[in-house]
Amino acid sequence: MPDTALVIMARYPQVSTTKTRLARAIGNEAAILLYKAFLTDLAYKFAGHNADLYWAYTPSRVDYADFMASLAPSLAQYMHYFAQQGADLGERLLDAFQHMYELGYKRTIVIGSDSPHIQQDILAAACQELNEADVVLGPADDGGYYLIAMCQPYDVFRGILMSTSRVARMTIELARSQGLKVSTLETLFDIDELPDLERLEQLLRADSSPAPATAVLLSKGIHKGLTGDHKDLTWVGF
Repeated sequence: MPDTALVIMARYPQVSTTKTRLARAIGNEAAILLYKAFLTDLAYKFAGHNADLYWAYTPSRVDYADFMASLAPSLAQYMHYFAQQGADLGERLLDAFQHMYELGYKRTIVIGSDSPHIQQDILAAACQELNEADVVLGPADDGGYYLIAMCQPYDVFRGILMSTSRVARMTIELARSQGLKVSTLETLFDIDELPDLERLEQLLRADSSPAPATAVLLSKGIHKGLTGDHKDLTWVGF
């Protein structure tokens, strides 16, 4: 059993709850298909590698294992699942760390599902930094963070209003106020709005390997209102 857990915070894609800011620009169907591609890319990138992969999903009533098996059938045996618990994102993040700690993992890395282009070397860097730091953050360029890693479930979430431009800075301040050592990784970007998606398109046009399923949909112009048969993502060649 690996001593590191990778937890991906994810949703079951549904109209009105999935990538809502992006959906306002490109439509609900396109946003849902792109989100499925994000999940597919993350699964193929991280399942069965150096860390045990867990999907922390919402809403709790869905069969997320069955859903992910439909996106990445060859990886079903390498993926684990638990429902998110908590009244807000901060509580759900803390619960994820507590859950992994109780399962016996020495290190837990939590990422969102909004950065399908995140690479394996980022996770390796987080593990390395945890040899010295109590909290490792991967800052996003909108002021939030795309990754947080800890060896123990420190509460560095309480009282922080998520989805603001001050989240990363406030998290660092809260951690340091508890006497915790904080380390930061390179800055990446999340895909929340159309300009973010256009930025990702440019990145993947140059090199599709970080997110091949997403690259296929973007190359077909799904975010530009073009039509085509995008219903089945399992055809993407991995």
